[in-house]
Amino acid sequence: MRIDVLTIFPEFFREVFDFGIIRRARGGGIVEINVHDLRDFTLDKHRKVDDRPFGGGDGMVLMAEPVFRAIENLVGTADRGEYPEGTRVVLLSPQGRPLKQEVAREFAEGGSHIVLICGRYEGVDERVNKALVTDELSIGDYVLSGGEPAAVVVVDAIVRLLPDALGSDTSAANDSFSDGLLDCPHYTQPRDFRGMQVPEVLLGGNHAEIEKWRHEMALEKTKKVRQDLLKKENGCK
Repeated sequence: MRIDVLTIFPEFFREVFDFGIIRRARGGGIVEINVHDLRDFTLDKHRKVDDRPFGGGDGMVLMAEPVFRAIENLVGTADRGEYPEGTRVVLLSPQGRPLKQEVAREFAEGGSHIVLICGRYEGVDERVNKALVTDELSIGDYVLSGGEPAAVVVVDAIVRLLPDALGSDTSAANDSFSDGLLDCPHYTQPRDFRGMQVPEVLLGGNHAEIEKWRHEMALEKTKKVRQDLLKKENGCK
């Protein structure tokens, strides 16, 4: 998979993709990640990427032209109807559909080239959305100063679901949200830490009992913290 990040602050990403799973995935040729400065796609000597909104109002809006030029350069066309198969051009904004585990899996399984546009200021010229964007994503119901932190979240959520990224076929399958429940508790050495014991069921070697316990604990945790997930799983509103 190839991921291109379009931003006016490329320095934000200087080292963030050089750790952990993402670093291993890059080193193993599983994913290629490139960060591009939107200002490199401007035509004026001041490298201007924003302007006042028509109709008045506070703040500035990212202009359409540099984004169009960037997508033409990265994808080969500024017409989303002509994008190569597997291409997703994503605008990161508070107005997008929520990033859920199933959305991350959709991108991991169905995308070969993902372009992430990091919004800034009061937003992006709507013509970008109408002509270029295939998906608009939000990482939560709150407003950030820009899409850069969201881009990191989206990349991490997608990359860890790519084949061989985690080194285990079951690691991602057992994550929270993968089966509609939160993850179960986990324990490691020592068995007794300050009087707190590891549950006996995890020490007995009975894998059927361990899986049963893990499911029960995941269900209990979900009931306590995220009952909305259970309602969704059961088809309730």
